[in-house]
Amino acid sequence: MKLYKGLVAATAEALQDIFVKNRQADRVVEQLLKSNKKWGARDRAFIAENVYELVRWWRLVKYAAQVEKASETADFWRLAGVWQLIKPVHLAGAEVLETLPEWAEFEGIDPHTVEARYREGLQTRKLAQSVPDWIDEAGVRELGGKWDAEMAALNRTAPLVVRVNTLKAHVQALREQLSADLTETVPGVPDALIVKKRINVAGLDSFKNGLFEVQDAGSQLIAPFLDVQPGMSVIDACAGAGGKSLHLAALLQNTGSILSMDIEHHKLQELERRAARNGVKNLTTMLISSDKIIENLAETTDRLLLDVPCSGLGVLRRNPDSKWKLKPEFLDKIRKVQAHILENYSKMVKKGGKMVYATCSVLPSESEDQVQAFARRHKADWKLVSEHRTSPARDGFDGFYMALLERK
Repeated sequence: MKLYKGLVAATAEALQDIFVKNRQADRVVEQLLKSNKKWGARDRAFIAENVYELVRWWRLVKYAAQVEKASETADFWRLAGVWQLIKPVHLAGAEVLETLPEWAEFEGIDPHTVEARYREGLQTRKLAQSVPDWIDEAGVRELGGKWDAEMAALNRTAPLVVRVNTLKAHVQALREQLSADLTETVPGVPDALIVKKRINVAGLDSFKNGLFEVQDAGSQLIAPFLDVQPGMSVIDACAGAGGKSLHLAALLQNTGSILSMDIEHHKLQELERRAARNGVKNLTTMLISSDKIIENLAETTDRLLLDVPCSGLGVLRRNPDSKWKLKPEFLDKIRKVQAHILENYSKMVKKGGKMVYATCSVLPSESEDQVQAFARRHKADWKLVSEHRTSPARDGFDGFYMALLERK
């Protein structure tokens, strides 16, 4: 493939923003693509794909490039060049490396050394799968022999999945509108469609009119797991921007009530905009400014969703930069936050009501272990009804955990 200097420069610039300025990859790419209106669809695809690929395989590429710590512009050009060399071998199984144009920025890149280092790196899992030592150690400790397959699956590009908003559309009708050849259904996830071609779905009229939302198939299993029935009161206590709140509204058929809560006001504002687009009528939002807010809602809801903050290790396919920004101490801290939320927020459920505890982590210490510890502490008041885990390796979904508990 012919390389264009301007596109490689943009890729190197994006990597600098992500790894030096510590900005989120998705925001960096989004802003970069908006910055040059002369770029066509192929140009934009090249930049987005290569930035995400480099972020995903960062440790392996650094090893192959013999770059210990990338900080200068020249380092990022070198890494971008080395990735172009090894990419056909690494992603497409080619037998020989690509060749590079004779640009000054690529001087000093020796293909033979790069190939030797690349093949050497493949012999060590944490380099081959491109993860920090501590995440690899946590995966082995908690998942044992399953970790290899899960880690490999988390390094694959995630499919584009949408959830049909059943308040406004039906799956078959939306398939026809998007083109049936462009989509496929997902067994066991009735409202999900995989969009087989990378398109800007946010620019489609069907999206602007609220006929669907972008949401992974694994995530789409969580709202139905809460066992809601029309007319019920529901609290989504860690709502964020509200993808699951919107799904709950559709399952309730716009009846009953949904109270979507979060500690960040801007996320609730985004949820309100999305709810209006989706035609949701039964939803209100509330900012959690203190635990007193939670105490005042004791025993007021039929159903409670706790999609708690977590490491995000189940969604690395979509957020590959998070593995480089997470720190071991964050994991220790977030487990305490999860236990606190489960212990205190569960009091909002009426006797006889149910709640779902959910994470987007593959680690049992954030998921099964938290629920089992809670169930042991409250065996007189709560019982575990069922639990489910999605596996990137087995299902092709993001890695979610969900547990349904009933208050006696």
